[in-house]
Amino acid sequence: MSEDGSAFLELDGITKKFGSFTAVRDISLKIREGEFFTLVGPSGSGKTTMIRMLVGMERPTGGEMRLQGKVLNDVPANKRPTCMVFQSLALFPHKSVGENIEFSLKIAGVDPIRRRRRAEELLAQLRLPVEYYDKGVNQCSGGERQRIALARALAFDPQILFFDEPLSALDFRLRKTLEKELKDIHKETGKTFVYITHSLEEAMVMSDRIAIMRDGGIVQVGSPQEIYNRPVNKFVAQFMGEVNTIAVEKASARTVRATADGSTFQVPGMPAGFETGFLIIRPEVMKIGKAAEKLKNKVKGVVFNDYALGSRIQYQVRSDARDEHWLVERLQDDPYEGHVDDKVTIGWQPADSILVSE
Repeated sequence: MSEDGSAFLELDGITKKFGSFTAVRDISLKIREGEFFTLVGPSGSGKTTMIRMLVGMERPTGGEMRLQGKVLNDVPANKRPTCMVFQSLALFPHKSVGENIEFSLKIAGVDPIRRRRRAEELLAQLRLPVEYYDKGVNQCSGGERQRIALARALAFDPQILFFDEPLSALDFRLRKTLEKELKDIHKETGKTFVYITHSLEEAMVMSDRIAIMRDGGIVQVGSPQEIYNRPVNKFVAQFMGEVNTIAVEKASARTVRATADGSTFQVPGMPAGFETGFLIIRPEVMKIGKAAEKLKNKVKGVVFNDYALGSRIQYQVRSDARDEHWLVERLQDDPYEGHVDDKVTIGWQPADSILVSE
């Protein structure tokens, strides 16, 4: 991936309207060559419209898209050095694996020997047996069809690959496997990947950077770690996973007051201009029981329930002070040594507090 920060693909004020409805509004982004960049957001946030413009299936109403400085707005999809991997995969069911992979090369007039050589190279790269060349695509598993679709996209050596939620229809175990494989393939090929998904987990596992979309706009752009640890608002914090959220107001330079009951909590510092907003605490940084007793920020409550979440256990604690529930997570091999309905103290370090204004 380019380290100089230069833009390979640049969006400048991109807007898309359908009549009076604005699906995408004034988006500006710079994507570096070789980057795995993910657009993530809830349904209706504008992700699909955005990627349809990038591949040439829709034309922007306003703004410019530039690839290596060349304006793409009026370049048709079949003339762009890009390729799309669709959610449906769009493989030809009546063709063999090899014929599917070679399709774009055949359209381009590449001779059969070179086409087959390229198809076999891609089968090897994507860890599919070369014998699959003559296999019917409908005889392949869901994961194998994903690899075939990716091989077809790579066949004519595009500069950018776009992905429209290609893993969303797969079962959990296969999806987790392919997330890692896609990241490995990205590293092996050095291609620029632009990926859209509604799944935060996919974005976190695979991406170099993530853009969070909401209501047609970009809310925040950053690395997975930046967005997780420094969300710009409550929407981003909650979209990134379950969190404890308290409405607060500034009490002092390092203290906030809960607006519901006046409880005060220490924070590492105050964002510029902060007066009112939200205190965010992630469940995994919370302590429960004896481990919480000596912490500066603590809450008394009752263990309402617990939930096994694979390697973690999540505890739901009902606060004594007001009718609200807090979430605390512990690893399965380090559980809370108590029971449901116990009176308990929960708490967190000031350094683990996140303050946002909206």
